[in-house]
Amino acid sequence: MFGKKKKVQPQKAHQTKAHSRRVEQPTGQYVNKKTANQSHRYDKTVIKATNFGIHPCMFSRNALSVVEKLQRQGFEAYIVGGSIRDMLLGKHPKDFDVATNARPEQIQNIFQRQCRLVGRRFRLAHIMFGRDIIEVATFRANHNDARNERQAKQSHEGMLLRDNVYGTIEQDAERRDFTINALYYNPQDNTLRDYFNGIEDLKAGKLRLIGEPITRYQEDPVRMLRAIRFMAKLDMFLEKPSEQPIQELAYLLKNIPPARLFDESLKLLQTGHGVKTYRLLRQYGLFEQLFPSLVPFFTEKEDSFAERMIITALTSTDERVADKLRINPAFLFAAFFWYPLREKVEILKNEGGLNNYDAYALAGNEILDLFCQALAAPRRHTTVIRDIWFLQLQLLKRTGSAPTRVMEHPKFRAAFDLLAMRAEVEGGETIELAKWWHEYQFSNSDQRNQLVKEQQSLHPKPKKKYFRSRKRLKPKPIE
Repeated sequence: MFGKKKKVQPQKAHQTKAHSRRVEQPTGQYVNKKTANQSHRYDKTVIKATNFGIHPCMFSRNALSVVEKLQRQGFEAYIVGGSIRDMLLGKHPKDFDVATNARPEQIQNIFQRQCRLVGRRFRLAHIMFGRDIIEVATFRANHNDARNERQAKQSHEGMLLRDNVYGTIEQDAERRDFTINALYYNPQDNTLRDYFNGIEDLKAGKLRLIGEPITRYQEDPVRMLRAIRFMAKLDMFLEKPSEQPIQELAYLLKNIPPARLFDESLKLLQTGHGVKTYRLLRQYGLFEQLFPSLVPFFTEKEDSFAERMIITALTSTDERVADKLRINPAFLFAAFFWYPLREKVEILKNEGGLNNYDAYALAGNEILDLFCQALAAPRRHTTVIRDIWFLQLQLLKRTGSAPTRVMEHPKFRAAFDLLAMRAEVEGGETIELAKWWHEYQFSNSDQRNQLVKEQQSLHPKPKKKYFRSRKRLKPKPIE
């Protein structure tokens, strides 16, 4: 796919609306009349997409229709970013984004009820085609061109609080994070625009920030997490100037809203490269910023129960993603924080004199509060996490009707999966417990009754002691 760029011979234009707006250049490329002068000045950045085996039919019909409609209204419009990068790497893009010089309000006027404007910090337009949403962004410019704080605003540490300064496609390319994402595709003439040698970086497997790395990380610290994600997902290396500031600037992630960090954590850990991503996050000192309450459980050899559980859970998640099975963030985080929960339970039982159930309830609240301070997990996830933790207590009950009730719980399967992981990490009695529940699940009613009877014989209930009440002596009448 990364072959040498061949000169494309001029072809006879058909009499269609699309070709009537094209002009033939000396290089043999067809360029839109409206952008002919502009593309001529930046001839080195305009490349025929067919050189890389890219054709309009490979793109989402909805994305193409958005670009075509914007161009019909006289605006520039391109498919941009990750979808182009993935196609060049031979991958199938998950979504398609569009960039244009039309302002958000103009986009809304064009698409009417089909369009929804979102975001305050970074104003975007979402064009809805049922469940498919095409994200349309207006070309951004440098903040020095801002007229007031409504357009651009920065914190004292350099983080962008508002980024709505609009500009040209060249200025927009300068504002993108990595060179491999500053790629623009025009389906009208089937050309790619590459302003920062992103295609060459892709070919070399190099991840490179656009601009001065420290400034770019300060503008948006999440770029450090994106760098890790692309390194793991695309198997690329981060160039030295872009790599060096990360550990020093990792603390800036504390300034990011916890809700945004939660979304970023899912992209990092639940896209099929969780184990590799985890190791890179630890290497660059970023995991501690996302999960500070796990830091006390880390060891030099990375062999604590908590660390082994993290690897086990991420390995399982990666396998499920590869097999195209469903994954649940709640399960992953229930596994991450199981051993911090266990330690807190023991402290509350020993020091506070609480029973097992109350200790679990109080410890669960404290652990989840610490978790949500860093990553604002929605309640629908924290509720499931609690269920999975409490079911670990119920799985200990294997007599009477308790096993039947436990299996009827909606989160039984997730709880059993955590038990199986605990057996892998802890060994000992947990292995026997996990084996019993595995056998119980796949047995018929007679076999299940037999398994329960065996448990009752091994662990008989203590006999109740009956005390004979003393008969009250009738008092003697006083004579």
